Amino acid sequence: MTDTAQSPARDVSSRRRALLAERLHATVADIAEGPLSEIEIPESLRDNIALFQRLERRVLKEYDPKVCELFDILLADAIHANEGNPGTTAAREEVDAQGVPIDAEGGAGAFRDAVRLIDELPIDRVEVLVRAFTSFFHLANLCEENYRVETLHDRERLVSIEADVDPSNELTVAFRQLIDEVGVEEASELLERLEVHPVFTAHPTEARRRAVEGKIRRIGKLLAERPRLGGSDLMENERHMLQEIDALVRTSPVAVSKPTPVEEADTVIDIFDNTLFDTVPQIYRRFDAWVLGDGAGLVDPVCPAFFHPGSWIGSDRDGNPNVTAKVSLQVAAKYYKHMVSKLADKCYRVGRNLTLEAKYTKPSDELLNLWNHQVEMSEEFTSRAELISASEPHRAVMLVMADRLRATVRRDADTMYRSSAEFLRDLRVVQRSLDAAGASRAAFGPVQTLIWQTESFGFHMVEMEFRQHSVVHTRALEDIRANGIHGELAPMTREVLDTFRAIGTIQKRYSQKMAHRYIISFTKSAQNVADVYELAQLAFAHAEDVPALDVIPLFEQLEDLEGCIDVLNDMLALPAVQKRLAETGRRLEVMLGYSDSAKDAGPTTATLALHRAQQRIAEWAEVNDIDLVLMHGRGGAVGRGGGPANRAVLAQPAGSVKCFFKVTEQGEVIFARYGNPTLAQRHVENIAAATLLNSAPSVERTNTEMTERYAELAGALDHVAHETYLDLLHTEGFAPWFSIVTPLTEVGLLPIGSRPAKRGLGATSLDDLRTIPWVFSWSQARVNLAAWYGFGSACEAYGDLDMLRSAYREWPLFSTFVDNLEMSIAKTDARIAKMYLALGDRDDLARTVYREMQLTRSWILAIVGDEWPLEHRRVLGRAVRIRDPYVDVLSLAQVRALRIVRDEGGSLSEEAKAKYLSLILATVTGVSAGLQNTG
Repeated sequence: MTDTAQSPARDVSSRRRALLAERLHATVADIAEGPLSEIEIPESLRDNIALFQRLERRVLKEYDPKVCELFDILLADAIHANEGNPGTTAAREEVDAQGVPIDAEGGAGAFRDAVRLIDELPIDRVEVLVRAFTSFFHLANLCEENYRVETLHDRERLVSIEADVDPSNELTVAFRQLIDEVGVEEASELLERLEVHPVFTAHPTEARRRAVEGKIRRIGKLLAERPRLGGSDLMENERHMLQEIDALVRTSPVAVSKPTPVEEADTVIDIFDNTLFDTVPQIYRRFDAWVLGDGAGLVDPVCPAFFHPGSWIGSDRDGNPNVTAKVSLQVAAKYYKHMVSKLADKCYRVGRNLTLEAKYTKPSDELLNLWNHQVEMSEEFTSRAELISASEPHRAVMLVMADRLRATVRRDADTMYRSSAEFLRDLRVVQRSLDAAGASRAAFGPVQTLIWQTESFGFHMVEMEFRQHSVVHTRALEDIRANGIHGELAPMTREVLDTFRAIGTIQKRYSQKMAHRYIISFTKSAQNVADVYELAQLAFAHAEDVPALDVIPLFEQLEDLEGCIDVLNDMLALPAVQKRLAETGRRLEVMLGYSDSAKDAGPTTATLALHRAQQRIAEWAEVNDIDLVLMHGRGGAVGRGGGPANRAVLAQPAGSVKCFFKVTEQGEVIFARYGNPTLAQRHVENIAAATLLNSAPSVERTNTEMTERYAELAGALDHVAHETYLDLLHTEGFAPWFSIVTPLTEVGLLPIGSRPAKRGLGATSLDDLRTIPWVFSWSQARVNLAAWYGFGSACEAYGDLDMLRSAYREWPLFSTFVDNLEMSIAKTDARIAKMYLALGDRDDLARTVYREMQLTRSWILAIVGDEWPLEHRRVLGRAVRIRDPYVDVLSLAQVRALRIVRDEGGSLSEEAKAKYLSLILATVTGVSAGLQNTG
């Protein structure tokens, strides 16, 4: 190691040096019992964190003992800097020109030691340390995930099978409450309507590359195995862990290139294979087990197939020039082939196990007719089945069905299934025959599981949703009217027409269900809806080729939310809309955008405006006999409508859910909610329960009455929060200052998605900046401004703490909002935020933002009754505090690199610029992993 690298350790005060010496020679278990011992966390979670600390340090020692030594020094400094209640001293500290606390004893001194050490290390050494800390975040995430899974299993073991409901399964609890409130008949009708419809998007908020994801998943499996192992098996488990952790540290956290939209589709396929395909029918089965008791698996199921995923990947072209009609066709084919292949394999496995002799399990006449039909269709398939199942007719039929599914993948016109409905009909023939012959366990066991999977996913896997900006449609029609449909049209106009042709092709080739939704971004009037229907007509020479379309208005800006009813009224007058409503039983989808509304109007105003819009739309639907579906365009971060989804559902206005919940899922949220089978099961059950329970009279009454009771409070908070937020955004020079004090430019360079950071419609300011980089950049700077700005000033102006606390206790919308704000504030850091804000040479803006952050923090803690953010959240709050020291190190490395690039960029060589950019991008992925739900 160079003298430059060694000097920071020598400069540490004698008291600190003594502490470091102790740390450097301590075991990792001893470290866990040191400064973090004040943080009460469950023993198993602590043990696993200690395990990964030990393994991480061993890997680092093998790589370079000096790197491990620096890792320990920085960690000790960061831990000491965070001792005590987090954030309580930051407001009183004096800082230098770079926002660093001036030398002091205690936490401030330790913080400055860490800053000095990072600032003096060679950049190559810093990048290695960044990788070390980033890899540990991934390991810490696994610890928390593993603990959550263990906790859920422990709860299950405590449940008596004699209980009326399963308290660990929120869906059974919700159904029981519905029965108590409305009776069995109405509760069953509501259950039949239930639909949970997550829509997976390719929005770039997942900063880790897929190569890293694979290693994390393998380490997670090794961690889950450990409690069952001992002796040499445990040693081998640890050897594999070390191997994967070593590879994790040595693997660049930043991908070489951005994924294509076709490659992004692998995200959905990966989640589908690892969890959804097998987990979703287990959810249905768990519900049946508690409702039917001993009859579960012996009779027709009670639980409907309510989970129906959608996808924007490969079909959302709003501002993404990489998504073309050709790409959409490729992605559709990819989903379809994978799904049908998966069903073919499952059908074959189920069929192979149906070794039920005809003598003891007599086939029905209906099954024999199906077999005869199969013989007529393909002698090859039936002859092969007869060779191994001569006296097992149910088995033979299922094996032929599996062969037909494989023919469907090949698009063999003679033997393929034309639709999933046709396949389902055959499955039900087998099921009825088995049941009639007394083999009910086979009928309602494995065969029913396959039926549920087919009902949930069809042949399409996900329902693709197309989206485009309203301005694009307007321009395309102007071009066509000026030049004629066969004239010299602009490339974008041709692409718009090709998109409708692609939808038509997908419907004919795969199914109408796979592609019938078309969302219009920035819907301003009913004319935007009429434009889409007109373009769809113009794209085809023959009217019969025009695809069936559900055109969905997306209201996302404040003025659009306020004027949405006028647009919807005008929509109903359109002949194309009337025709479609007649075809769908008057079902109409409306999408609400949480991201742009929050960016444009501020989080408080957006939350209240969206709530009002939902109320008004629900009332409008009731008056106009509309079967309403509200789609919620949420992100993972609080600034984009993120937070616990089940609480958000229960806080929705009466009549706005109606047993159908549809929401966008993206980036890190997809893996957090659906990456682990147990956690995916828990998430879906909770969402389904909340969706059901929203229709309970007690929930509807609470939401309605509390919204009315606190309307005056809401209005007062809305007014001040909105003005405060707009004052900041409209301050002269705010936009360039924002791009300097956060890694906005660098975030846009991350190869984490095919979508550009700005819309391709002449973006020149914050107005055109996508919300994701807006939110992501503020979270990287440890400010999280997008989630909370304006709330503190609003509370200060209102001043009535008792009323605010009352609203927090009684009003579901307000309590959910405040809890989400507290989670966001918990991930801010006052000292580090000052360092970022000091990059911009605008003390006035820095003081304004910092003052509002401290004001918001104090009001949230006062309302909730916590001494420090998330104090009442036993696991989450303490997990965030444990992560803080590690995140701090990465943040300090990032702000150092940003400062040099901002201050010395003009004089740096191209090689030096590339090194600093590489360091910034590496820290972005690490901070994202440490903070979670960042975009």
